[in-house]
Formats: sequence, structure tokens, C-alpha cells
Amino acid sequence: MSLLRVFAVENPGKEVLNTADPLIMAAVLQQAGIRFEQWQTVASVKPGDSSEQVLQAYKQQIDKLIAEDGYQTVDVISLDAAHPQVQAKVPELRQKFLSEHRHSEDEVRFFVAGRGLFSLHLDEKVYEILCGQGDLISVPANTPHWFDMGAQPAFVAIRFFNNHEGWVAHYSGNPIAEQFSRLET
Repeated sequence: MSLLRVFAVENPGKEVLNTADPLIMAAVLQQAGIRFEQWQTVASVKPGDSSEQVLQAYKQQIDKLIAEDGYQTVDVISLDAAHPQVQAKVPELRQKFLSEHRHSEDEVRFFVAGRGLFSLHLDEKVYEILCGQGDLISVPANTPHWFDMGAQPAFVAIRFFNNHEGWVAHYSGNPIAEQFSRLET
């Protein structure tokens, strides 16, 4: 289930908005410059599946988005915390995304399984978007944000990039992310 919660920066404990209605979510996020859509997914894709499996299952949607928006690179992050090798790396991997950062390009994610929590710091508000299966989110370039996959990550997301380097973060040094929610199982 997708969820949008909005907070004033000066009062992280008090919600300004809380909605699970995808139409309201899309409208509120669009006003803030964020693209949010819900797409159909293939039930056979699950956390831990290979990049090749995921890319093949979603070839039509990937090709359509590349044609529309000109992305140069596409990859997959597929994590299943039940796998021993993944579990050992979770704390380090999770921490990498938890600090406020920006990208010089849009950050586009299509969640095809599981969930993750995007938090966007826009002006004097923080938008927390719990993305689930079928959610497409595009965070505009240079938007301060952070992402939480949870302590027991189990998700698959297709990532789209306008550069060949892929995911490159520029950390702000602002500790704001520590004041807001984490994704708990």
C-alpha cells in the first residue's frame, strides 16, 4: 500500500497530511514537482530475482519510459534480506541512502515488488512517500532527499538514469533525516 505523509520541518512529529489515496498523492506530489504514478506489475517478479529476469519481465514498460524521457541507463536493485549475503550487507547499504543527499539528475524508480520509503525535503516541508508495488516515482534533479529500505529489505525497483555513471549522490551534511520516520517491518 502506498502512503503519503507530509510534515513541517520545524515540527517532525506532527503530520500536515496523511493519505493513501493514489489520486490525492499524485496531485499533492505533482504540485511539489514530483511525478508519482501507479503502473501494472507482473506478479511473478519477487525480491532476490536477477536483474535479467526483472528487465525481461518489464521490457515493454522500460522501453516506453526510455522513449518518452530519454534515459540512457537502466538497472535493477533486487534485495531479499533472507539471503545470508544480503543480510550481512544490509546495515552498510541501508546507511548509504539514509543521509540527505541530492543527484544532478532525476531519480526515477519503478517499484515492481516490495516497498521503500522516500523522504523529500522541499522548502519547509518533508514529504514521506511509502512506495509499494506498482509505484513509479521521479524525484527531480537537485531535490534533497533520503531513502529507507528498512532493516529487512525485500523489494525490487527498476532505476532509470540520464547518465552512464548511474547512482551518484552528493551528500548535504544536514542531519534532518535523523528527525523523521524509518521504514520498519
